[in-house]
Amino acid sequence: MQSPWLREACCSSGCCPNPFLGLPECEASTSGTPSKSAAASRYEFELSTAASLYPNSHFTNHESLPSLEESFACFNKVYPQYSQTDQADKIRALEYHHLSLNIACFDYIGHGLFSFSQLQNHLLPSPFFDISCKSVDLNSQLLFGGGETEFQSGFRKRIMGFMNISEADYTMVFTANQVSAFKLLADSYPFQTSQNLLTVYDHQSEAVEVMIERSKKRGATAMSACFSWPNLQIQAEKLRRKIASKSKRRGLFVIPLQSRVTGSRYSYTWLSLARENGWHVLLDASALGAKEMETLGLSLFDPDFLICSFFKVFGEIPSGFCCLFIKKSAAASVLKDSGTATGVGIVNIVPVSKPTPIPGSISAGSTIGSKQKEDPIGSFSGPLSISIQHSNQGTKAKSKSLSFSEIEEAATIESGIANAPQNIECRALDHADSLGLLLISTRTRSLINWLVNALMSLRHPHSENGIAAVRIYGPKIMFDRGSAVAFNVFDWKGERIYPALVQKLADRNNISLSIGYLQHILFADKHEEVKEKDKLQAGISVVTASLGFLTSFEDIYRLWAFVSRFLDADFLEKEKWRYKAINQKTIEI
Repeated sequence: MQSPWLREACCSSGCCPNPFLGLPECEASTSGTPSKSAAASRYEFELSTAASLYPNSHFTNHESLPSLEESFACFNKVYPQYSQTDQADKIRALEYHHLSLNIACFDYIGHGLFSFSQLQNHLLPSPFFDISCKSVDLNSQLLFGGGETEFQSGFRKRIMGFMNISEADYTMVFTANQVSAFKLLADSYPFQTSQNLLTVYDHQSEAVEVMIERSKKRGATAMSACFSWPNLQIQAEKLRRKIASKSKRRGLFVIPLQSRVTGSRYSYTWLSLARENGWHVLLDASALGAKEMETLGLSLFDPDFLICSFFKVFGEIPSGFCCLFIKKSAAASVLKDSGTATGVGIVNIVPVSKPTPIPGSISAGSTIGSKQKEDPIGSFSGPLSISIQHSNQGTKAKSKSLSFSEIEEAATIESGIANAPQNIECRALDHADSLGLLLISTRTRSLINWLVNALMSLRHPHSENGIAAVRIYGPKIMFDRGSAVAFNVFDWKGERIYPALVQKLADRNNISLSIGYLQHILFADKHEEVKEKDKLQAGISVVTASLGFLTSFEDIYRLWAFVSRFLDADFLEKEKWRYKAINQKTIEI
């Protein structure tokens, strides 16, 4: 049975996929008049998106693009509900003004904790924190808890409320980062008796790779779902056979529900199917957008484990922590014999005694750009050192050797601070709560579909069929797609431009993109963008852009305008010469 909220969301939007069956569903309106079918509404949405650049459906010159003002006016006609999301723009202008400094961020996955203005204002109660390593295994942490401070308890309650997770059903463990969370679970899960690990990722993930490596060392058999090319849909029958295998020793089933690279969404029914066939389920919620956990009835799908990342500020200071949620019944039955696990990665959240205020402005690209902000990493306190965190620019912790008496004194001070009353204000989470899921999903759905359509409209001139400058991997224009897009840029000869080069050039234009590697793909035939070295690994490297609830139309327009520059056959050569002219090193290709 759907929750009342989910039924309300369905009828408010006029179209909503049934999360249980993956089929369209919408109930009749209260007036008794049947509402428009979900299929019809979604079809109209996709048609209007495809026509959102009319009459110029194809662009062969970057100078022929309509202006930002013209494009936004057309955008508002196609997506009239977008204007109702202007509260997000007001929040961005007031609380995240660093994002208005000619910077467009498309490389953050996870949830920000604080606003930029909040960190700037040193008169407010300190929102800063450090993380310190705990020498405890997972089972002991679950059994005894380790004396949680009021400060850490405040963070735990705020995050569990935001994630819509019941404290009566789940225990939350803080870990240093996403890799630590996956590694901790791999080291604690009983692969000796439940020998299979089955993952559903269309892209390479460092955290998942670590889990696979650690589980194999403990006797597990690792398997993966396969994906079709180029739409990156799950090969459903193959995955169904793996889940329903006759093996009595099922194991751990790991699924993200949404690809952080391609924006592909996966049906909730995979969780139910896995549970019905005796698997324990890990739900990776790191790529889900703000408030999307509200659509998932955990009591219905009952995942044994759940993982999600949190960092300090969107677009700045990516350090933070990750949260591993463990169902209490699973803790008692599944992890009861995990005492031999090292437990490396479990951390405490502690306040900083004297936070350093952040300067009022940042230089473009200083902390934004080339690397995916998926895996926030904090500082650690060793047994004979104290970590001193400089909060102002996310710098690495510095340590100095102290005597045992000094350590004892510092620990006493830290304990007093941690147990003192704390006003924890996670303003970024508050902003997402205030906007709500319907507004956020309307905003991101409009932006991502317009961006996909705009990228596909770019065609190289002087070619018989108009060689596409951009190819999208995964879902294209689609009502239910996620808010991330994977693509590659091609030159006028039809040759793929190396994603790292696209990323570097974007960074120089104050646009931060990420690079992903698509894998576990079944190529039906030869594809020219797949080079020999890619074929050996059955995958391909791509550029990826991820949108959040603070992303604006101007951001996606700037990305479109930047990519359109590749329509100029001399663009790359011009950029190399410009690089030399300002006495910088030549870009490596």
